[in-house]
Amino acid sequence: MNTVTTADKTELYVKDWGSGQPVILLHGWPLSADSWDDQAMALVDAGYRTIAYDRRGFGRSSQPWSGYDYDTLADDLASVIEQTGAQDAVLAGFSMGGGEVARYLSRHGGRSVAKAVLVSSVVPFMLKTDDNPKGTAKAVFDKMTKGMQEDRAEFFAKFFEDFYGVGMLSSPVSDEVIEWSRQVAMQASLKATLACAASFATTDFRPDLAAFKVPTLIIHGTGDKTVPIDAAGRAAAKGIAGSTLLEYEGAAHGLLVTEKERVTRDLLDFLKR
Repeated sequence: MNTVTTADKTELYVKDWGSGQPVILLHGWPLSADSWDDQAMALVDAGYRTIAYDRRGFGRSSQPWSGYDYDTLADDLASVIEQTGAQDAVLAGFSMGGGEVARYLSRHGGRSVAKAVLVSSVVPFMLKTDDNPKGTAKAVFDKMTKGMQEDRAEFFAKFFEDFYGVGMLSSPVSDEVIEWSRQVAMQASLKATLACAASFATTDFRPDLAAFKVPTLIIHGTGDKTVPIDAAGRAAAKGIAGSTLLEYEGAAHGLLVTEKERVTRDLLDFLKR
């Protein structure tokens, strides 16, 4: 089976590899399940079953007009868990995918989940407000929206430089990784791209943190310009009881590529506990 059908008949493309305890990998915006491939292969080699799927509107999944709010996205995850028969699963969410982990745990009571992992995650709240002073100003998200509406391809070329920490003098990734990322991003519908950006920018997951009743690992780079650590990884660690925070000194947002061996090692160590 390489698709799951959601409650509103959206078809989600699913990669289901290996056998053993399932690890469900939720990708970031605006990529696809393929962004987890390095970790997925290592997990299968270590004896785990990996399930990774393209979010609705992205990659090879259907591109419906609606359903890009986190309640629906969490319900999509519930459909994946149910239809793949995953039990005692580990949920690992990268960037936007961390929000789906949080909302699934609260909305679906953590059913079938044994552990949780947040990597460069948007949890608990990205938007700067009076009670979230370390968040990102609304003007930043408005500028992103304008850039995508005017020239999405050009916007993503610059976006992925910050995503992977490309600087004036050095780059932790090749030009080809930047181009691949841009091509994957352009596979998504414009509607999904804009709607999901609005969702991760404005959804407040602070009420969901109490639903993390399973062992939780948080990984975040201190040099993350896309999802700054103070309002994200560090705030999540304070709000999730018993969680473990691993800070990657100086690392940017795209840790699945720039720090892939370290992420894989830390993920496997956490799974073995």
